[in-house]
Amino acid sequence: MISAIPATAPPASPETLRARATGKAFAKLLPFLILMYIVAFLDRSNIGSAKQALHTDVGVSDAMFAFGAGVFFIGYALFEIPSNLILYRVGARRWMARIMVTWGVVSAGMMFTQGNVSFVVLRTFLGIAEAGFFPGIMLYLTFWFPERERTKVLGVFYFGYPLAMTFGNPLSGALFNLDGLLGLAGWQWMFLLEGGLAVAMGIATWFVLPDKPQDVAWLTDQEKATLNDILRREAAAKEGADHHGVKLGALLHSSKLLQFLALYMVMQVASYGVVFYLPEQVSSILHEKIGFRVGLVSGIPWAFAILSTFVITRLVQKHDAPRLGLLVCLSMAAIGLFVSGAESGIVAIIGLCIAAAGVVTVQAVFWNFPLAHFTGAQAAGAIALINALGNLGGFAAPNIRSFASHLWESPAAGLYAVALSGLVGLIIAAFLPRTNHESHHPAH
Repeated sequence: MISAIPATAPPASPETLRARATGKAFAKLLPFLILMYIVAFLDRSNIGSAKQALHTDVGVSDAMFAFGAGVFFIGYALFEIPSNLILYRVGARRWMARIMVTWGVVSAGMMFTQGNVSFVVLRTFLGIAEAGFFPGIMLYLTFWFPERERTKVLGVFYFGYPLAMTFGNPLSGALFNLDGLLGLAGWQWMFLLEGGLAVAMGIATWFVLPDKPQDVAWLTDQEKATLNDILRREAAAKEGADHHGVKLGALLHSSKLLQFLALYMVMQVASYGVVFYLPEQVSSILHEKIGFRVGLVSGIPWAFAILSTFVITRLVQKHDAPRLGLLVCLSMAAIGLFVSGAESGIVAIIGLCIAAAGVVTVQAVFWNFPLAHFTGAQAAGAIALINALGNLGGFAAPNIRSFASHLWESPAAGLYAVALSGLVGLIIAAFLPRTNHESHHPAH
């Protein structure tokens, strides 16, 4: 009697292996990356909650608050490119752990602010310490996810921004209730505990974050080979790819990069025009000091931003329309900022919801463009350059808003001034080059 030969499963297709590999990477990496981003944005933006207390307790003036809020981005810009190039060489696990521990220590050190000078100095050092974090994450995603999957990945990763603000504002407000404990003011507790959280996350990063697909056991050899082959072919197809080094002069002569840079800068003017002032604006609308209730209401616009990011990035991916997504989000940012200057409290809150949704979602859509046009070491330099110089919009935003508000003696004037950045962004976005994905429309 001849025994039956057991049937063997047919080998998985490249598309199946791709779906398995990217699905596993998504499930394993994104939750931790989002948590890292939440902590990063919390430490960068919590001075919005501390603004009133810094003014009354240690005498930080409105003008110096605007300067100190923005000066973060000067140190950030100066050290961004070398930081990202180091990450490219030594790996994300080591370098991200170093970045998070360093900035956590400096962020906690904000509790020692004594006045205008110490405030500005500490904010400068915080920018230097955090330099390389965000572009490092952008670069890291290109090691794991092909272009087709990246819109969804970026959309989910960017949940970290509104999540940090949705839960961070109430958390920061609640920490103010520790005022007087062990002789520390509430705002000092906020900086100490939220900075300490970054240190803890940095230590966890050393043990949790893998560098590349070949370093993990949860992908099969076939899945690793398929993913690496796709990423290698995409890299080879990108125009002007340079795998051996980064020529800063050549990058600066790239018309694509200059467009990306200009757009990202005006996006940050709109974004930080909202972030640094939203708690104070809500405080004014509610006619009460910043605390838990103001923090809770300040979280509402960012909850809308979570919904917006979820819906719009999926529509962008489904219809292969990143440019249209940019135009919609920039319009939302400009309109929302303008409406938030209304005298009616309800109308102003609605405006803040629209503005927050626009300034968050536009960034998740934006990064599809530079990630589609640069690769390898050139991507490391280009992403860092865009983020470094573009984030100088974060330096400009509070200063533009402060200047306009004082010049016209109206807080609404500051809102209208930063709202103009959304209109400028619309013009730039209309002329962006197409992504490879838009040009080829690969099947999903």
